[in-house]
Amino acid sequence: MSERSESSNLQGALWMLLSAVTFSAMTTLVKFLGDDYPAALQTFYRQAAGFVVLLPFILRHRGAAFASSRPGIMVFRSLAGTLGLILSFWAFQEMPLADANALSFTRTLWLVPLAAFVVKEQVGPLRVVAALVGFAGVLVMIRPGADGHFAVGLPALAMLASSFLFAFTVTGMKVLTRDHSPMVILCWSAALGLLLAIPGGIVAWRWPTPVDFALLCAMGVIATVNQACYIKGMQLGDAAAMAPIDYTRLVFAAGIGFLAFNEIPTVWTVAGAAIVVAATLFITLREQQLARSARLSAEPEGER
Repeated sequence: MSERSESSNLQGALWMLLSAVTFSAMTTLVKFLGDDYPAALQTFYRQAAGFVVLLPFILRHRGAAFASSRPGIMVFRSLAGTLGLILSFWAFQEMPLADANALSFTRTLWLVPLAAFVVKEQVGPLRVVAALVGFAGVLVMIRPGADGHFAVGLPALAMLASSFLFAFTVTGMKVLTRDHSPMVILCWSAALGLLLAIPGGIVAWRWPTPVDFALLCAMGVIATVNQACYIKGMQLGDAAAMAPIDYTRLVFAAGIGFLAFNEIPTVWTVAGAAIVVAATLFITLREQQLARSARLSAEPEGER
């Protein structure tokens, strides 16, 4: 590996670590405020913060910020993303932080079938097996019993559904980035996300105290910063090198859950999370390897 690659991976790792820290801070606020502010209302504040952050860019570029040849996909991504946020926020409120974080990583597992059926990518048997192993890890965590009921319950299923919806947004991103800039995609997501979050915010509305209002705004801003840190980290570093760092939020979640909410991860959570992490990491490494092979095969022999 060249010195430049090592430097880029180091910078990317720092951004990914900051992403893990900010994600943990966001989910802590989501859980802390959850007793008084429903997930739909917290989603409204999250989307509002994202829109405010992007508003200067939107005002500067106006129509160009929303220039798109695929408005249908933009709308679908925003619908999936907004509903996914509501479900994930509710799951973080109702579940131990470590459990919810572990289940959130199943987004990578859902990407395997979506890549095959939506994006029409060729998915090899190794990635299929890895995805199946990962979902076996999910079963270990949620532990369906002989009576047919799940040990963790509806919040776990909500997080799985949220991860499935977020996988749709990632798949849509893969399609859109073929002919759209990242900023155009972000502007559509911010504007539509806020618009779609308004009905739920109205239904769940309650006037916050000044302190709660500050915390809700902070949660929204931190969530936006988290997204920016993640994108920057993945942009600078190799995906295969960055993926393991993202899993540090499991450690942060377990620590915060224990110190702030008296949560102790069960052996089932630890075992299931280890299986999910191993499966998603394998899928990430495999995709990176296939992408590198495709680039090399496309290059003239003299340029390798």
